[in-house]
Amino acid sequence: MFAKKTVTRITKVNYFDFRFHFYGARFRINILLALSLSIRYLLQLHKLHFQEKDKMITAGNFHKLRILRIDHSGAWLEAEDQEILLPRKECPAEIAPGVEVEVFIYVDRNQQILATRKKPVAKVGEFALLQVTSIGPHGAFLDWGIGKDLLAPFNEQTQKMLEGRRYLVRILHDKQQRPIASSKIDRFLLAENHDLTQGDEVEVIIWAFTDLGAKVIINNTYEGLIYQTDLPPHLKKGDLITAYVGRVRDDGKLDVVLHRTGAAGRDDAREVLLDALTTSGFLPLHDQSPPELIRSRLGLSKKAFKKATGMLYKEGFIELTHQGIKLLKK
Repeated sequence: MFAKKTVTRITKVNYFDFRFHFYGARFRINILLALSLSIRYLLQLHKLHFQEKDKMITAGNFHKLRILRIDHSGAWLEAEDQEILLPRKECPAEIAPGVEVEVFIYVDRNQQILATRKKPVAKVGEFALLQVTSIGPHGAFLDWGIGKDLLAPFNEQTQKMLEGRRYLVRILHDKQQRPIASSKIDRFLLAENHDLTQGDEVEVIIWAFTDLGAKVIINNTYEGLIYQTDLPPHLKKGDLITAYVGRVRDDGKLDVVLHRTGAAGRDDAREVLLDALTTSGFLPLHDQSPPELIRSRLGLSKKAFKKATGMLYKEGFIELTHQGIKLLKK
C-alpha cells in the first residue's frame, strides 16, 4: 500500500513537472517569435525611414522637380512646402509650367536654397578630390564644380588646408542640413565588410599610399587595400576606378584587385595582351622581364601576364622569342 501511494505521488509530480516544462518551453518560444517579429518590424521601419529621407528635398543632392511658374528671375520649382528658384540663365530652351527638370540643390552665399543644372564633382555621401580656392574665417572653400564653393570648416580638417592644394574629402550635411566637406575620412568608413564577396565588381577611390600599397575607399562605404604588387604606376590620389574584391579576410577587411580573379580574370588578361600585340605586333616582354616593366606596359601582374601568354601560345596566336612576344598572322 505504501509503495502504491509512493508510485502515485511520483507519477503526479512527474506529470506536473512535465506540464511546467512544456508550457515554459512554449512561453519561451512565443517570446522568441515575438522578438523576431519585432526586430523584423523595426528593420522595415528603418528601411522606410531612409526611403522617405531619400524623397525629401535636401541640399547637396539631385532631385527631379516640377516647374510651377516662370518669371523674370527664372523657373520656380515645386519642392514640398516651398518653391526653389532655377535661375533664368540655367533654364532649358523648352520650358513651361508642369515640365519636370532634374536639378542639383545647393545653398548660396545668402543662405538661399537654389537649383542648378550643373553637375558637381560629388554629392552628399560621396568622396572627391577637391581644390581649395580660398581660405575664410570659418574654413577653406573648395571648388566642387557648381560655381558656389563648398566650405570645409576648420574643425573638419585633419590638417590645415592651404589655398591651391587638393584634398580628398567627404561631403556631408552640417546641423543645419547645409552641405559641407570633411577631410576626416576614417570616421565615414566601415573597416569590416558586411555585404561584399570575392569577385564582386566595385568602385574605388584611391585614398592614400603606404608601404603595403594603396588604401582605397570602396563604394563610398568600406576601406580596402590594393597591394603594391598589383598597383600600376599611373594611379593617383583621388582617382576613381573600377576594381574587384580580391579577398575578404577573416577579420572582415577587404583586399582589392584591378582585374577579375579566376577564369574571368584570365580571359581579361588574355584580351589585354592580345590588344597590345594587335596594336604593335611585338612586345619586348618575356618570362624574365621585371614585374614593374610588365605592369607599366600592360597594367598586369607578372602572374597574370604569364598565364595570358600561355593561353595565346596554346591557341597559336603568338611566337615566343628571347627578345619578346611576336603576334602571328591568322
